[in-house]
Amino acid sequence: MKQGQCITILGSTGSIGVSTLDVLARHPGQYRIHALTASSQVDVMLAQCARFLPEVAVMVQEDAGQLLAEKAKAEGLSVRVLWGAEALDQVASAPQVDAVMAAIVGAAGLSPCIAAARAGKRLMLANKEALVVGGEVFLQAVRDGGALLLPIDSEHSAIFQSLPEDPSTWQRRVQKIILTASGGPFRARDPRTLRDVTPEEACAHPNWVMGRKISVDSATMMNKALEVIEARYLFGMSPDQLEVVIHPQSVIHSMVQYRDHSVVAQLGTPDMRVPIAYGLSWPERMTSGAQALDFHALSAMTFEAMDEPDHLLRFPGIQLAWETLRGAPGSCAVLNAANEVAVDAFLNKRIRFDQIQDVNRATLDGLSFSEPKCLEALLDLDTSSRRQAEQSILHLN
Repeated sequence: MKQGQCITILGSTGSIGVSTLDVLARHPGQYRIHALTASSQVDVMLAQCARFLPEVAVMVQEDAGQLLAEKAKAEGLSVRVLWGAEALDQVASAPQVDAVMAAIVGAAGLSPCIAAARAGKRLMLANKEALVVGGEVFLQAVRDGGALLLPIDSEHSAIFQSLPEDPSTWQRRVQKIILTASGGPFRARDPRTLRDVTPEEACAHPNWVMGRKISVDSATMMNKALEVIEARYLFGMSPDQLEVVIHPQSVIHSMVQYRDHSVVAQLGTPDMRVPIAYGLSWPERMTSGAQALDFHALSAMTFEAMDEPDHLLRFPGIQLAWETLRGAPGSCAVLNAANEVAVDAFLNKRIRFDQIQDVNRATLDGLSFSEPKCLEALLDLDTSSRRQAEQSILHLN
């Protein structure tokens, strides 16, 4: 492992960013932080700067950046404070940076991810939307820059750990990839009652501690739909080689089935510090702080098919993954934008929980677009998709 590896953490105040800092703190002297970034949580960022002493702190919102600069000066911190979206690209591609943890939620993380890819960084991808939205444009940036792309989502890290080391053999040896899903808080709930779900209920995940947006995505299973899309691009499999199975215990994080029908799986406690530590240390392994899996204390591990009738009623959005992968290029970006708008509308009580997929479907059906072939075109498509999603919400009410 490279000593003194220099890291930028995009989204340091979120759950992935906080877990990354926890792992780094367990390995003093092996890493140094170039930059921490956040959107608006000034006091959390200030505390992180005081403890981890980054060279740069970036706030996306200007007023938050100015406030952080004032508070950092008052505290006697030497951190340089920047703000704005362009500053994210700057700290993701800075020459002194070896690795970037991409943990910004949503399409806002696409531009700095591409900047890091073009600069040839070790890019630890927790921001699945970068691949869902960016698709081939993002992958081309990785290839052009010679970046090392490492998945951090627990499912994709599990798949990566279960695949052969040589990617050139994947198509020859692998039959399919199986992503596991906990089923979220409504796995056994009567589908007819989902219209009454509150934001508080949707954010109460039974196994994982996550942000509000990702928690809602888990409750609708849109998180899994986006992960299917991400897996398609990460591992180069066809849509027909991707499967989802519900595994409520969240012990098996995902599996790879080979041509001889043997299955390799990665198991562990549901703790994001495990894939984070793996991404930081790959191809080595290091301590993460997570508890070891105690097989003697495990209850039975169970599995449920996604195509059971009640699950299709509970999670109507999961099929959108395969539909958009088979649809016109750019469809996945439209789906992601529509879902971000719909989830925000639900959290702000503008639509019901069961209307999130109505917005996603209506946006996909109502928007005409051409194939986006560059970052600017992707961002334009994201903007027009959000406008169309807002129109879809108005037509619901």
